[in-house]
Amino acid sequence: MKNIVLSIAFALTLTTVAAQVNEKELLKKNEEAAAKLKVEKPNGWVKKGTFTLLANQANFNNWLAGGQSSISGNLGLNYDFNYKSDTWNWDNKIIAGYGLTKLKDQKVQKTDDRFVFNSLAGKKASGEWFYSLFFNFQTQFDSGFDLVSGIKTSHFFSPAYFQFGPGMLWKKNDNLKVNIAPATSKLIVVDSYFTVLGPSFGVQQGKSTRYEFGAALNAYYKFILVENVTVENILNLYSNYLQDPQNIDLDYNLNIVMKINKSLSSNIAFQTIYDDNAFRGFQTRQVIGLGVNYGF
Repeated sequence: MKNIVLSIAFALTLTTVAAQVNEKELLKKNEEAAAKLKVEKPNGWVKKGTFTLLANQANFNNWLAGGQSSISGNLGLNYDFNYKSDTWNWDNKIIAGYGLTKLKDQKVQKTDDRFVFNSLAGKKASGEWFYSLFFNFQTQFDSGFDLVSGIKTSHFFSPAYFQFGPGMLWKKNDNLKVNIAPATSKLIVVDSYFTVLGPSFGVQQGKSTRYEFGAALNAYYKFILVENVTVENILNLYSNYLQDPQNIDLDYNLNIVMKINKSLSSNIAFQTIYDDNAFRGFQTRQVIGLGVNYGF
């Protein structure tokens, strides 16, 4: 009888110890999972940004194959400040860029000139879907000139584009999201100086603003292609219900960053725009160069 009691007591002790060990392991796993979740989905504000300086230079001297000496530089800013809670998301992004190039025996020309502010707020609906409200603003810093005639065609805040409207947001994570806004208002602002002789950027002659109402789709996808190579895709589509809805405005940006070290990278930027109010055809821009990066 004594041996049986001792055996039961021993078994109970082992069970208690095992239970305590399992409880500790489970608690540890829960703490690790919670910490991981906190890292992946932190609540409150998250702010980060990058300044980038791209430089290109080519020099030819008695080069029989031909070529023109040139030097160019591009300064860029990409800044995010996002808020997140259990039921709300509010993503904000600022993209700014300005670049110049100088070919031998020619005037300095712009290679980039833009300021973009995107704001997207979403309230949890179900799963990965949110009720959303978005705002987009775009303009430029400096004057633009026609390459043939030399006539000024644009300057700061002319044109300026405003878009806003309610919709539905599908958000897998901060790097993959699509917003659909079927009731979007769009306002185009142009200095009346540019509409004296005719329409400019879709604004009619003698006017300074143009209002449109339509549907917008905005998509964002960022991923790591291979180690130290990041690919960012930004797509904006818009259809104006009030005039030629079949002519869809398109603005697509591709940014590839090949990181060399903490401060240096090789950058590829590609952008294509289709807006038949401004130009009946595709506008394209491509910049490749060695970048000096500063993160904050």
